Amino acid sequence: MRFTLSSTTLSKKLQDLSKVINSKNSIAILGDFLFAVDNNTLSLTASDGENTVKTSMELAESDGTFSFAIPSNYILEAVKGFSEQPLTFELNNELTIAKISYLNGHYSLPVESTEAWPSEQPLKDEITEITIPSNVLTENIARSLFAVGQGDLRPQMNGVYFDITNDHLAIVATDGHKLVRNKVLNIKADNPAAFILPKKPAALLRNMLPQNDGEVNIKFDERNALISFNGGTLQCRMIEGRYPNYNAVIPQNNTNVMTIDRAGLLGVLKRIVPFANSSSNLIRFHLENGILQLDAEDNDFSKTATERITCEYGGQPMSIGFKGATFIEVLSSFTCPEIQLHLADSSRPGLVIPSEQPENQDVLMLLMPMLLND
Repeated sequence: MRFTLSSTTLSKKLQDLSKVINSKNSIAILGDFLFAVDNNTLSLTASDGENTVKTSMELAESDGTFSFAIPSNYILEAVKGFSEQPLTFELNNELTIAKISYLNGHYSLPVESTEAWPSEQPLKDEITEITIPSNVLTENIARSLFAVGQGDLRPQMNGVYFDITNDHLAIVATDGHKLVRNKVLNIKADNPAAFILPKKPAALLRNMLPQNDGEVNIKFDERNALISFNGGTLQCRMIEGRYPNYNAVIPQNNTNVMTIDRAGLLGVLKRIVPFANSSSNLIRFHLENGILQLDAEDNDFSKTATERITCEYGGQPMSIGFKGATFIEVLSSFTCPEIQLHLADSSRPGLVIPSEQPENQDVLMLLMPMLLND
């Protein structure tokens, strides 16, 4: 039993799959990659018991249909650092040893039977299905991940929320202090449905989805989702429970609007954030007559910083506090030349909106203000 494939393609696919494997597993074989050869195609699978990722690649040659499991740390080290060249796997009849030959040498590694590999849980009959462009899904997940919660008190906030309505698909993340809401306006459903994708599979998708105009098919029932894309699939267990009513916290009457160069504001924040108190990370924003002044101070170490930047602002003079590191994350998630900051007063949330919305999308980010000690 043998097969031959590209060294660099195998290495790249294994590196992507390795991100799903935990350092400690309840079932020992989940520390392995599953190799399955059939009709000159190699299928590769990795799982942590809740998330299973599959991908495939064409083989230069093969001589049968067979499968085996190989420890992930062994094979990752074995294929790391190769220049592009063919690798040939040869397995003994008992499927216990794999010999990997390359241009100037070979390795021999132990392999295992796949009998202990957990079986997949099929989706139930009541399935909801949507299709979304790969690049749109990647952008929205990347834009949302920094706002996902991390605590145990409200586990429903520890994932990215997909809310399919009659009007649009909303992709939402919040930890209670910041919120990202992305609307994809050309994806909707006759029967509204929703699911919460945990942070780990969301991050896996961000890294694995092809950056092209291909489509991603998402099928889900009450507990599991099957996400299929060009080059692979991801099956995962979803977070159960009710997601917070995100629409209720988005203010509708923030009439004080600042428009400012995104890169310029990002540069100012990166310069003055190191002078803020390390525990609060508070930055004071003062707006008046087309000037935004940002102030940071750390009285414990006698550090202060002030910088001004021009903007478009015709609202009431206002001072409001935001966490500097979070504002940097918000600005870094956009690619537009300018952003707008919509404010009501110093005690209510601020909205950050791109000056140019992505095509067929409506994106906003919400930041809760911090108390200023005037």
